[in-house]
Amino acid sequence: MAEKMWRVLVINPGSTSTKVGVFEGDEAVFTVNVAHEASDLAKFEGVSDQLPYRVGLIEAALADNGVELGSIDAFVGRGGGLLPMPGGTYAVNDVMLDHATRGANGVQHPAQLGPQIAHAFAALTGKPAFVVNPPDTDELCDDARMTGIRGVYRHVHLHALNLKETAIRHAASMGRAYEDCRFVVCHIGGGISISAHDHGKMVDGYDIVGGEGMMAPTRCGGLPVAEVLDYLEAGHTTSEARKRCMKTGGFVDLLGTSDALEVSNRAADGDEAASRAWSAMQYQICRCIGGMAAVLGGQVDGILLGGGMVHNKGLVKAIEERCGWIAPVSAYPGEFELEAMAAGACRVLSGDEEAGTYTGVPVFTGFACFDEA
Repeated sequence: MAEKMWRVLVINPGSTSTKVGVFEGDEAVFTVNVAHEASDLAKFEGVSDQLPYRVGLIEAALADNGVELGSIDAFVGRGGGLLPMPGGTYAVNDVMLDHATRGANGVQHPAQLGPQIAHAFAALTGKPAFVVNPPDTDELCDDARMTGIRGVYRHVHLHALNLKETAIRHAASMGRAYEDCRFVVCHIGGGISISAHDHGKMVDGYDIVGGEGMMAPTRCGGLPVAEVLDYLEAGHTTSEARKRCMKTGGFVDLLGTSDALEVSNRAADGDEAASRAWSAMQYQICRCIGGMAAVLGGQVDGILLGGGMVHNKGLVKAIEERCGWIAPVSAYPGEFELEAMAAGACRVLSGDEEAGTYTGVPVFTGFACFDEA
């Protein structure tokens, strides 16, 4: 008997649009990017207040493409607003809905609408709702969590969904399982994530919204703490500093744009500032790749590059020249986020993976040997 081709609706809400797709197994029935006017979003006080608005637009997009909700076997949303948890596919439950609605992780982002939208459709149809490898996926090894200040620990916010799917697909192309490989995996787009994957676990990476790692189009990257203190003492606010970490750092602060293609073109045309920023970003990416390779003891099966900036062949070449001695460099331009969400649901529906239960308890709360009074 042929294996059932599960039909899955995936929803990835973003700041200016919602990406929607219907998949049958690995095949996309259709995908659409539902745009949102800034004036429409401005009517809502908080992110979660947008729920009825976005649900209505998705329903319209499904109707336009001849897809009935009743034909869907499962619904998957991007899992924003949640507390740290191991990677995997999780069933949407009441605790998750509460955390997504209020943004329990302290980061207000449209991705927290993902579980809410998936649940809304599941409630209408009686079908299951899931999230897959949410942004707060945390599989750090213990050494990666430590800092030299008592009670201050490292946490990660990464493009976990695309990082893990890129690794899963590359392992399959090698005829191997993700759980049998060691990779340094990068997502290089508006934000940049670089992570070490050791036998199916993302054991280290950089906190891309916490001022770690490499400069990105909208993010400042790692900074010397003493210089940040001087920055604050000069009259800048902590709010300004946080925005430089998440939204207004990197190319935005240095060059007034978040468009990496524009920066690359300006650099090629001889713009000195653009050339300096573009070169520094590439340098920092390579430095971080080297750090993650060291985490893996130099035993690296591949350096994998995903994300929109990977369409830039010059960027890929620069990484190959600096890091190709570590391991083969493979480029996967763009992203697999919709495909990754569909694949996670299909693994659960097929019985190949058991859906996790979101408890709302962070996977890590500290080391007793340092935190006890």
